[in-house]
Amino acid sequence: MLNINMEFRKGILFVRLAGELTKNTYSKLNDEVTILVKENGIRNIVFNVSELEQIDMKGISFLYYNYELCNRNNGKILVCGLKSENVKHRLRHSRILNYMYEVSDELKAMETINV
Repeated sequence: MLNINMEFRKGILFVRLAGELTKNTYSKLNDEVTILVKENGIRNIVFNVSELEQIDMKGISFLYYNYELCNRNNGKILVCGLKSENVKHRLRHSRILNYMYEVSDELKAMETINV
């Protein structure tokens, strides 16, 4: 199960994820986030994964696809709240963090984007 909480503030889409981002749940995120990003030309996204318990390669591919969308719009994508050892290991092992900024929390994300 995947729970999504979104907030748009100061030109940044904050996407807070809880549960599992896997092949069984990524389509929910795609339907809610990717379409919003495409239709509105959103440049900056912060994925808060502090309550994410599981992620697989399909979930990582979803994050990378959204990175590409933001990159085309001259924006940034950040990941914050890497608490789960499982999620942290998967993201680092996949090397996706080479493309995204990793920060500790949403406040730091806002500072990073607005610099």
